[in-house]
Amino acid sequence: MKNKKIFDVKEFNNIKEIVYNSAEKYSENIAFVIKHKEGKEVSYENVTYKRLLEDINKFGTALYNLNLKGKRVAVIGKNRYEWVVSHLSNLLGGIVSVPLDKDLQYDELESSLIRSKADAIIFDEKLKDEISEIKKNGKTNLTEYICMSELSGYRSFKELMKKGEELIEEGNTDFINSKIDENIMSILLFTSGTTSKSKAVMLSQKNIASNIYALQAVEDIRPTDVNIAFLPLHHIFGSTCLIMMLACGVKTTFPDGLRYIKQNLNEYKVSVFVGVPVLVEAIYKAIMKEIEKQGKTKLIKIVMKVSNFLLKFHIDIRRKLFKQVLDALGGQLRLVISGGAPADLEISKGFNNLGVITLQGYGLSETAPVICAENYNVLKNGSVGVPMINDIVEIVNKDEKGIGEIRVKGPNVMLGYYEMSDITNEVLKDGWFYTGDLGYFDLEGRLFITGRNKNLIVLKNGKKVFPEELETLVNRIELVEESMVFGFPDKQDKTDVKLSVKVVYSKEVVKEKYNGKSEEELREIIWNEIKKLNTTFPRYKHIQNLIVTGEELIKTTTKKVKRQEEMKIILNEK
Repeated sequence: MKNKKIFDVKEFNNIKEIVYNSAEKYSENIAFVIKHKEGKEVSYENVTYKRLLEDINKFGTALYNLNLKGKRVAVIGKNRYEWVVSHLSNLLGGIVSVPLDKDLQYDELESSLIRSKADAIIFDEKLKDEISEIKKNGKTNLTEYICMSELSGYRSFKELMKKGEELIEEGNTDFINSKIDENIMSILLFTSGTTSKSKAVMLSQKNIASNIYALQAVEDIRPTDVNIAFLPLHHIFGSTCLIMMLACGVKTTFPDGLRYIKQNLNEYKVSVFVGVPVLVEAIYKAIMKEIEKQGKTKLIKIVMKVSNFLLKFHIDIRRKLFKQVLDALGGQLRLVISGGAPADLEISKGFNNLGVITLQGYGLSETAPVICAENYNVLKNGSVGVPMINDIVEIVNKDEKGIGEIRVKGPNVMLGYYEMSDITNEVLKDGWFYTGDLGYFDLEGRLFITGRNKNLIVLKNGKKVFPEELETLVNRIELVEESMVFGFPDKQDKTDVKLSVKVVYSKEVVKEKYNGKSEEELREIIWNEIKKLNTTFPRYKHIQNLIVTGEELIKTTTKKVKRQEEMKIILNEK
């Protein structure tokens, strides 16, 4: 089974073609909403698609004027309009864009700039101290430092916009008329590095454009939709998603932070939400909390059963029945897309029961990023859907259960890792990209992810345990905020490991229901729940050891747990 083309969309070769098409087709549509705060005063600035292209051309023309044509420009900062214009100016001008994580430690940031051979950096003013230090140290290739706001001693975004406008008025069209080679490196993207040194992924504009075409062909994204850019734009999931929204004529807004997620959904009347599971879970928990506060938990469960029964007869009254619940999130939310990590199927099921279609997708930075996805026609809790229309996906080296490594071939597969030919050759073979992820196809051709090859726990008896599977169940315990399942070396038998879990307890739940309890008492409550869970597993999957903490697990900015870093802490503590 493969995703079939549902919507008649045009395929473009590069990002420049996509942006120009949208500027013409959706000229007066609002592309972005910028919130301005001055004390308690809040105002909103609407940027049309026509203006977006004008701003890109102004800024890009100014970059060319700084002799950055054909060079490499890094972009770093929070999700904001200046970030978007900077990244798109790079892409539309044939400049290699190097998106960097704003939460990188200083050494990692400097190293990334050195490794990428970046010639310039466009940065958020909040990073002024780090940038000042990098400039002083002089270890990088950087010749230009451009701040997204006004900052003494640096060129500003506003200044460059003005300069670019003047140059265009004088007849300078070098940037506007630049030609794009869609097959060469256009984005140099550093992976999250959950278990090892980050790799620099080389992506072409063809990689991105082909993936956007595949997504548009199967996903119901409309020009009337409102999107909120919660995913970090330095990550390929965030930036490809953003460009897809532009390709569809969608209005995009920017969030104020995770704490304000419910407020922002309401404020902007968001209809489409794309995020990693931790964000999707945050929205769902906000809904459930609202239901509990109103004392309607039992009533909602009964109504859901009635609603699901009627669905069997193609009678869909979910959004009418749960209007009051959905109104708490702005009333317009109709589509939630989750990716980047496995989602809890109970949360997907819960959203769908309320009438908010919740889809899962699967992909990697190396595949720009989507390999498989669900849509209205392909929907099954727990699955990540079927391969994109221009990808071939196979399972190789299967075990007796049909589980094996996922490999993919298609126009979205990366060019390779920058200056890492040995590692590139390990994962790219005969046009196939070997993902390192494990999974299987069901009889209907839907893909199910079971875990990462590198995370797999192999017991002495040869049995294999996927930690992600157990973590999903442990995370459903009321007191548990998050968890990490791992194999702890057995003291008696060094050749074996004991299945163990590190649990972060929910401070919010403690405050509400267990105030005054010691950490040891909380451990006992959680341990009793885990023992109940154990009775539902085969014996070899029983969790035998529990570590409890109030400290958040070490994660990447896309909320993936850095397992190796956590293991160092665990082994040092024992």
